[in-house]
Amino acid sequence: MPKLMMGSILISLIWLVVMAISATAQTPILDTTGLPLRRGVEYYIKPAVNNNGGGPFTLIDRNGSCPWYVGQENLTSDRGIPVTFSPFVQAENVVMLSKSFEVEFASGGATNCTQWTRKWKVSTETDPLTESRLVVTGGNGTVSNYFHVYQGPEVLNNGSYGLRWCPAEVCPYCRANCGFVDVLVESGKRLLALNDDSAFPVVFQRA
Repeated sequence: MPKLMMGSILISLIWLVVMAISATAQTPILDTTGLPLRRGVEYYIKPAVNNNGGGPFTLIDRNGSCPWYVGQENLTSDRGIPVTFSPFVQAENVVMLSKSFEVEFASGGATNCTQWTRKWKVSTETDPLTESRLVVTGGNGTVSNYFHVYQGPEVLNNGSYGLRWCPAEVCPYCRANCGFVDVLVESGKRLLALNDDSAFPVVFQRA
């Protein structure tokens, strides 16, 4: 094959890859009404499939001490606590697929842990049985506070989304042990934790 033709094919392939990456980076996350998620607006995070058990995401008093944990209401009829999203890139006001953001519980669900923020954070603490890292509250602007929305084969069928912790955008040189946000049950309480396989399918409903 002539070198000129090979060069043209290579350039075309590179262009297609760049366009695919750009398209992914510019894909907005939609709420249950089809509108993009926006910075500072309150949303409930709810299970995409009701028969999975549990209700909207909320604060959980796991062990009677601070900080409180991020988890699920036990019943689908429970209201939960809304959250707000803050994209890592300050100029971005819409939450985009695979782009990092902080998640913070809005008002509601009063706790006595006033010295901790209501922002989600991946803890170094693990569940004693599964050794999964738990999601707690606290911190501000650290690599442990940034999550992103993920869409994989397990969440595409019904238009739902998954959450993932992997701070590559926030810290490109960090060697993080990334994980998908899932739900585990501990002593009757539904806690968010990371796993290596798949995310718990969710939807976002404006509060």
